[in-house]
Amino acid sequence: MVLLKVTDLRLYYRTTRGIVRAVDGVSFDVREGEALALVGESGCGKTSIGISIMRLLPRNVHTYDGSIVFEGIELMKLSDEELNRKIRWRKISMVFQGAMNALNPVLQVGYQVAEPLIVHEGMNKKEALKKAMDTLERVGLPREVAFRYPHELSGGMKQRVVIAMALIMNPKLVILDEPTSALDVVTQANIMNLLKRLKRQHNLSYIFITHDLALASELADRIAVMYAGKLVEIGTAEQIYLSPKHPYTQKLIGAVPTLRETKKLEFIPGEVPSLINPPPGCRFHPRCPYANDRCKREEPPMVEVEPEHYVRCWLYV
Repeated sequence: MVLLKVTDLRLYYRTTRGIVRAVDGVSFDVREGEALALVGESGCGKTSIGISIMRLLPRNVHTYDGSIVFEGIELMKLSDEELNRKIRWRKISMVFQGAMNALNPVLQVGYQVAEPLIVHEGMNKKEALKKAMDTLERVGLPREVAFRYPHELSGGMKQRVVIAMALIMNPKLVILDEPTSALDVVTQANIMNLLKRLKRQHNLSYIFITHDLALASELADRIAVMYAGKLVEIGTAEQIYLSPKHPYTQKLIGAVPTLRETKKLEFIPGEVPSLINPPPGCRFHPRCPYANDRCKREEPPMVEVEPEHYVRCWLYV
């Protein structure tokens, strides 16, 4: 069953240098109990998709349109008040990048976890704090952590607190924005194991935003590859890792070292294009080894190359 369906989503930002096309006509869906990984280089628009779905938009938005349907409800048609009352944190929540930035340094973490219950449910502080302590236990932290301040916690503990904040109202979909980027390898593994356990126990759906393909393989059922504001390939984890079709995806996979075989690591020549003035046609063509004149003139459509495997490339049209 499809839980979230995003169609032709656009989010442009207004800057002093021009209009930044951060998300430019992106379409995908997320199914119930599924983890979809959004992968790509920094600046390709992954986080902008997350804030588009939550509608946590900055002031310099130029264009915000498309369709975002969650459980049959068109979120674009809801007012901010309706979105707050019906969707945000109740149905869809988000774990933001950089746990320390998401926590208030002068408040005990228990009250920060409990805040959505007090604000949205009208629960009294004592009852909300008890539920916050229960949720901290769910993410593997002792109950007394509720009475500590953020600076008293390690990086991994802070990340678990932020995950608890996202789970406190039992949402169906959690957007995870680089949830392990500032953590060491052992703590990363612990957080990933926690996310897998929570997904299994509570039938959660995830949108997992990351630039780390190896990490995405731990959690993702399907993978969507982004480049310069566009979705260029989407398929199951097995299809993307074992049979990547788009030249950009092939280069990304080629740059990941493996333990069980010796291979020459690849790199992607050139630079990521400016989203203020992106190249015409296929946005990857200046860096693509297979580019031809058509790639430079016309934008390729998204085509299905095998069941559930879609790619945006003229090589397959």
